[in-house]
Amino acid sequence: MQITFYGAAGTVTGSCYLLEAGQSRVLVDCGMFQGPRAIRERNYGRFPFVPATVDAVLLTHAHIDHSGLLPKLVKHGFRKNIYATAATTDLCAVMLPDSGHIQEMEVERLNRKNRRAGRALLEPIYTADEARACLENFVRVEYNQLVRVTPEVSVRFIDAGHILGSAMLEVYVYEGQTQTKVLFTGDLGSRGKPFVRDPENVREADYVIMESTYGDRQHRDAGNRRQMLQLVAWETYHKGGNLVIPAFAVERTQDLLYDINLLVREGKFPPMRVYIDSPMAIAATEVFKKHPEIFDEETRQLIARGENPLKLPGLTYTVSAEESLQLNKIQGGAVILSASGMCDAGRIKHHLKHNLWRPESTILFVGYQAQGTKGRRLLEGVKQIRIHGEDIAVRADIRQIDGYSSHADQDALLNWLGAFSAPPRQVFLVHGEPQAAQTLAGLIKERLGYNVHIPVWQETAALTPGLTVTAEQVRQLYELVAGKMQSLLQSGAASSAYADIARTLAQLNGLLESTAAE
Repeated sequence: MQITFYGAAGTVTGSCYLLEAGQSRVLVDCGMFQGPRAIRERNYGRFPFVPATVDAVLLTHAHIDHSGLLPKLVKHGFRKNIYATAATTDLCAVMLPDSGHIQEMEVERLNRKNRRAGRALLEPIYTADEARACLENFVRVEYNQLVRVTPEVSVRFIDAGHILGSAMLEVYVYEGQTQTKVLFTGDLGSRGKPFVRDPENVREADYVIMESTYGDRQHRDAGNRRQMLQLVAWETYHKGGNLVIPAFAVERTQDLLYDINLLVREGKFPPMRVYIDSPMAIAATEVFKKHPEIFDEETRQLIARGENPLKLPGLTYTVSAEESLQLNKIQGGAVILSASGMCDAGRIKHHLKHNLWRPESTILFVGYQAQGTKGRRLLEGVKQIRIHGEDIAVRADIRQIDGYSSHADQDALLNWLGAFSAPPRQVFLVHGEPQAAQTLAGLIKERLGYNVHIPVWQETAALTPGLTVTAEQVRQLYELVAGKMQSLLQSGAASSAYADIARTLAQLNGLLESTAAE
């Protein structure tokens, strides 16, 4: 049994892992690379494996850095099932064709230049139609349902609390009489977010493939993000400009609507017109409305009181390109939410082009900005940035609210992993920049004592099959350790090792409970 890290290794994006056991080849995620050009170019090459030989795909959630190359996978020969939750499937039906459309538009723009220069013409990675065709491979899975995807592999999707429909994957691999549990966290969510439930705790796994996006920092504004949004909006209103928010179409746009709605109801938001200028965000919002059964309790109570956070009075959706262009004529008093969240594609680039040079406007970032993206460069303080072939001066205020992140921060990651009743054999840290992963690895070793490894791109790691352990065997081990501990206490020789022994005993007790439950 082995796992190969074909993405999100040494970088945040491009999530893709191939798990091989016996005759089974199961792919977890197939995401698009984002960020610096050298990273993005990985999207255009051949897959480092043969798509037709993959037996199944398990998709953690709909974000493009996890799902964005699925149409390419199908285009190049994959013909089996893509397993995902119902909400993830519905969101992919919106996001993947949109991704294909963006690629078609970008390639068309580049090819106009290539024709003039006599260079070879480019082809999109896939088209919108090819993305729609890929949706036929999706199979909807319920949370907590155990699904056999190959003779040797089963999976259970459990709530990751990241975005609507997001899941951690408990993958069970059967080899002979042994069973090995490999846990993929996908993107682990923050606690207390609107709409989505908190991430579930997991008690045990043999191997953990864990994200580390915020492994080197805390979310500074989580407790007061609504107040900060209120402050930035009023500052922009008094300056007389526009508030432009690059927002991911899924989850971030809906979270902002949630908070703006509450501020408006409380009379705390300035009299600014709110626009959602993203066909994908509009469609994604409709998917949210379709799945209230997986909302968290707070959101369900709001809806029951008739205060649906997705129905903001005076909200304007701009669907057509013509409507979007009209927004560029607004000089002030507008809040414009537009994708993409990292400013590298989509309509947001037009709004930046028309507002970045105006000191009365504000650009507010509310999401993670990967290295090399326009959003990251703006946050780093560049004075000029190139958009659509034109150099734009940066005179607008550049602001950031960190508390909108859909990712668990450093403390949340450590607390979640520390809730295990027994140490996993190995933790693999992925989906993080090198500093974030290295910082988190050091803390896991120091505080939890777990084995940690940070894989490099395309690295293959061997996974040792698990052992079959009965409840009686665990009980005997528990009684043995408890008896030795009691003897040490009576002899007075255990004082220096008391904490270590107690922790081991607690872990054995947890293993006993989980084994007995199974």
